[in-house]
Parts: sequence; C-alpha cells; structure tokens
Amino acid sequence: MNGSEQTEPKKSEAAFPENMMDFLEQFGTEEACLDYLCKVRWPQGFVCPECAGRQGWKTSRGTVFCGQCQRQTSPTARTILHNSRTALRKWFLAAWLFCTQKTGVSAKTLQRELKVGYKTAWLMLQKLRQATIRAERSQLTGKVEVDETFVGGQESGVVGRQAGDKALVVIAVELDGKKVGRVRLRLIPDASGSSLVGFLKDCVAAGTTVHTDDWNGYNGVRAAGFVHRVTVLQGDPERASKFFPHVHLVASLLKRWLLATHQGRVQKEHLQAYLDEYAFRFNRRRSMHVGKIFYRLMEQMVLRKAKGYREIVNPSENN
Repeated sequence: MNGSEQTEPKKSEAAFPENMMDFLEQFGTEEACLDYLCKVRWPQGFVCPECAGRQGWKTSRGTVFCGQCQRQTSPTARTILHNSRTALRKWFLAAWLFCTQKTGVSAKTLQRELKVGYKTAWLMLQKLRQATIRAERSQLTGKVEVDETFVGGQESGVVGRQAGDKALVVIAVELDGKKVGRVRLRLIPDASGSSLVGFLKDCVAAGTTVHTDDWNGYNGVRAAGFVHRVTVLQGDPERASKFFPHVHLVASLLKRWLLATHQGRVQKEHLQAYLDEYAFRFNRRRSMHVGKIFYRLMEQMVLRKAKGYREIVNPSENN
C-alpha cells in the first residue's frame, strides 16, 4: 500500500515519560501520539480486532490495514478515545495532567490549558475517570476498616444515616500495619444491608477481617463470608473518630479534595466517577514514577470503551 509501513511486534511495554520535559519531547506531534497508542494497545504487535490477524500495516490515514481480512482499524476504535474529535495531543496532555497533578485537575483548568470548550474539558475528564477502574483489580484483604460518610452541605433535620439531599458514601480502608493502605469508595442509595454488604462482596476478599460499627446494616457481614469485628459506638462521634481513624482520615481528605479542586460543585449523579478518581489517585500516592501512572492510565484507555455522551451526562437514565 502506497505510503504505508508494516507494524513490528513489540516485546515490552511502551516507554513512559518521567517528567514534563520528557513528555513534551515524546509527544510533540499527532503522529507520535498515535504511534504510542499502537504500542500500548498492541504491545506484542498488531492484532486485528475483527479476525485476530497479526499482519498489519500503518496507513497514511493513521489506521492499521489488516493483511488477513483486508479491513482498516483505528488505534482509537472501541477505546475511551472512540469517535473523539479532540486532537490526540490534547488527550495526552489531559491524561498527563490528570495523573501528575497532586490534587487533580478541574474542568475549568483543563479548559484553559487545552484551549477547548468547558463542555469538552468536562467530558474528557469524565472519560479519563472511567479509565481509572481496572477490570482485574484485586479486592482488599487482611484487615479492612469500613464506615460511611455524607458528602454535601449541611441540612437541618437530617441525622444519623438519613441522607436527605446529601450523598451517602461507604468507604473501605485496607490497613497496612498502622498505616492506610488501599481504599475503595462507593456512592450508595441507603445504609441498608443490601447496599453495605453488597459493597463489601464486590470490594473485599472473602475471609478478610472487616471492622465496622454496630449499625444493623452490617448484620449480614459474617454470613457473607467475612470475619466481622464490631465496635459499639452508640451514636458517639468521638468514639467513631477514635475507633475508626483511618476511614475518618480518608473521608476528611476526600471532602477537602472535592472542595479544593472542584469547589464542592460535584453533582450527586456524577459523584461516583469522582470517587473512582479519588481512589485511583489515593492508591498511587506513594508511587515514585508518575510516568508509570500515566502509562497505566493509557493502558486502561485503550482497553475500555467510553460511555456515550447521554450516558455520561444523564447516568440515572441508564440505571
């Protein structure tokens, strides 16, 4: 094919930038970004998504032509970047800022840095948040501390586990000795056993020691296959802070992050995406290589297909 180039098998993962200078040098053109996507999506060489053929050629259009089924495939097809009209260089910079900014990046900041519309910046961040959840991520193990917290403003007449217009979030914290290890967070409709135990089954490995308070929503924890440690709080917030310090620390940092980076304007229907980002960021807080975090996010971006515009904007209509 005229102007084409046969792809070569890759024996190892794509190199990742170590700092901003590396990033700017490595991804200065659309072609460089497209080549990197190919390396991340097909680390062992091209595999056609239609016929699994392994003989492919890059075309002048930026697609890969399959020598077996004679079809052309875009490196962005069926990925987070599917059908995006935004330049790859802007997507790459958005992903880099998303991974390397300690407190994250807001849509307003991304709008300014990329010179795109606010709507575009917001949608890009929502799609990047989808990529923070690894399908094969392991469950929490060992000893896990669990409690709920409210996210939102103060409401008069709302006490205990009543949510009102506030969002109820359950938090599980894996203990690393006396330190906080990995976390999982979920927006739940209520503090019932179905919501709380269902969350534990999804996020915590069976046989793990789960430490909760005496709320009756946790009554089914032992029957669900966990070792259940219960601390009676009797509604005392001081006892809650004393006996569940790790969860309270994570909850406090979460609320501070939502207020500082996002000005507390996260709508309830979109909160889960922000919780996913927070967990992604928190669980990698000790990483010494921000470039590796960027690479892992890019991996997820090519492994997952983005939700459609309507599904992102109105998630409640798809539940």
